[in-house]
Amino acid sequence: MTDDLDALATSVTHDVAAATDPRALDAVRVAALGKNGTLTALLKGLGAVAAEARKERGAALNHVKSRIEAALDARRAILDAAALDTRLLAERQDMSLPPRPAPMGSIHPINRTIEELTAIFGAMGFAAVEGPDIESDWFNFGALNIPDHHPARQDQDTFYLPGTGTDGRPLVLRTQTSPLQVRTMLSQEPPIRIIAPGRTYRADHDATHSPMFHQVESLVIDRGITLGHLKGCLTDFLRAFFGIATLPVRFRSSYFPFTEPSMEVDIGWNKRTGELGAGGDWLEILGSGMVHPRVLANCGIDAREWQGFAFGMGIERITMLKHGIADLRPFYEGDTRWLAHFSSSPLAPATLHEGL
Repeated sequence: MTDDLDALATSVTHDVAAATDPRALDAVRVAALGKNGTLTALLKGLGAVAAEARKERGAALNHVKSRIEAALDARRAILDAAALDTRLLAERQDMSLPPRPAPMGSIHPINRTIEELTAIFGAMGFAAVEGPDIESDWFNFGALNIPDHHPARQDQDTFYLPGTGTDGRPLVLRTQTSPLQVRTMLSQEPPIRIIAPGRTYRADHDATHSPMFHQVESLVIDRGITLGHLKGCLTDFLRAFFGIATLPVRFRSSYFPFTEPSMEVDIGWNKRTGELGAGGDWLEILGSGMVHPRVLANCGIDAREWQGFAFGMGIERITMLKHGIADLRPFYEGDTRWLAHFSSSPLAPATLHEGL
């Protein structure tokens, strides 16, 4: 290495070591290696060096450049570490301060209603059961005494799926959770007392109907069960769920293939204001009845020894009535503003009537 390059390298590395901050270090780099830097000028001047000395001079210049770049990198690492230490010291936190409030998730109104149903009926001795959303035609219709010509079996009401079940029957998206009643009677000896909340599917969609919605069905099988037990159970439930101890409840004769006799249940409300329990008007809310002997026979239960009742209702419907919700569609649209208004805290207990 020639004397001029040795002196240049010594001078630049001295300036690098003397730099006290990144800005000063960058100024040294620019002065030596920048577009108009000292070493850059020497590299540009290689063309004027005699051919026999150019190779040696170029190698010496590149060696100096590497030495300067290594010094710059080492000094930069030292300055970055010192800056980090200084910043960390300045960012000390007072651990005695309370934490910033964090948003808490909430429970969807449908899930909250299912929790309340489970709590109320659980206090009456009912167990909650679950089952598949895809059912055989027999579980969804045949076992429930629904004839082949019934409108509910038509494509405009029911979603049929490709293929067949293990029993060779067509597959459907269940239109009700009643198949769980059949599955329970086939797998469990009486007495039986269950509720079956879950998703159901029907080909319908508007402000008050959805192709996917939720229902809860119930089944009681025991000896000596009468309509009086059904009426008492439903009256207690409706008054507990809506929190109105004097809620008027009316039972009207109706027809369902799987119950005999069958009844629709109305509750008192004010048609003009929408207020429940007052006004002298009636609002239909659910269907019920005594389990049809043919349904019991389909499930291997002797109707001469065992009797039972069943009922079912839409979970969205009772949720809308309880909270004054007029449109079904926001339940599934994921609008955080709507959810913030109608959802509930996960720490809040499900409603349970004190008298149950």
